[in-house]
Amino acid sequence: MPRMTEPTIIVEGIKKRFGGVRAVDGVDLEVEPASVFGLLGPNGAGKTTMVRILTTLLSPDEGHARVAGHDVVRDAERLRHEIGLAGQTAAVDENLTGFENLEMVGRLYHLPRAEARKRAGQVLERFSLTDAANRTARTYSGGMRRRLDLGASLVGRPQVLFLDEPTIGLDPRSRLGMWDLIRELVKDGTTLLLTTQYLEEADVLTDRIAVIDLGTVIAAGTADELKTQIGGEVLELRLSDRARVPDAAGAVIGLVPGGAKVDNNTGEITLPVGADGPAILTEAIRRLDSAGVTLSGIALHRPTLDDVFLALTGRETEGLETAAAPAGSRHGRRHGRRGDGDT
Repeated sequence: MPRMTEPTIIVEGIKKRFGGVRAVDGVDLEVEPASVFGLLGPNGAGKTTMVRILTTLLSPDEGHARVAGHDVVRDAERLRHEIGLAGQTAAVDENLTGFENLEMVGRLYHLPRAEARKRAGQVLERFSLTDAANRTARTYSGGMRRRLDLGASLVGRPQVLFLDEPTIGLDPRSRLGMWDLIRELVKDGTTLLLTTQYLEEADVLTDRIAVIDLGTVIAAGTADELKTQIGGEVLELRLSDRARVPDAAGAVIGLVPGGAKVDNNTGEITLPVGADGPAILTEAIRRLDSAGVTLSGIALHRPTLDDVFLALTGRETEGLETAAAPAGSRHGRRHGRRGDGDT
């Protein structure tokens, strides 16, 4: 069936360097209208650099990109009236009230004062902030500030909304509330590009995903397509004694070419086993028994996005989270190359 509408976002061969570092290295993307596109990857992968390019905050060194029919370089001024951006931290003025923050954004969009005030009230109602409208933003909780920040990105009624780590730092309840808001926006016709380091978030919200690492897209598709790419199943081993994790890892890590995810805190070892799950399970038990390692649990299951990342990169998703609640983590780079701190 022929495509009836042009993608809302088209990215072709985008490259961006910072000194000798290739933050983005030849990225191609397409995002369909009224959908959620997830840009998934660890800290320093190039996600935020891509968002800055697509929102006209950075110019690419090479390549082209169009958003809502506008070239991000040649038509930057016109494009800014068609897009909204909510960054990793709430960009609100703590000395202004919630209403004043939103009204100010409306005025920056060159809306008449009456229209800016009207939209501010509508956004406050939509994000359940009406009761706090006249309180200064410094009195808001973290979740309220994130909602206010997202609301500010919608005052101009953008066709395309860029959400860069919109739920980072939120408690699980606030995160689930943000998920509901994102679904409502898409239902109303907004196109969203979402960067996240929460794997569950990408799995639940996105229509399509691009996995980006070291500035390059290493895989793209729906969550199910990405899971199918690595095929077969995943083997999970849980040890009775967490102190024996290094011994167990040494015994089984050579069973699969993609490497293993080792969690010293939980005593779990995860291996993507493809179509050879039963055979590898049997061999893993034999090797662990020979090493004198006792298991408290063992299971084969369908791949998760975490397993996908492990299989694609040959390393675990350091800097990515699988749980609903945020947790601190570190991201170790390959090849000794350092990024610009972007995510």
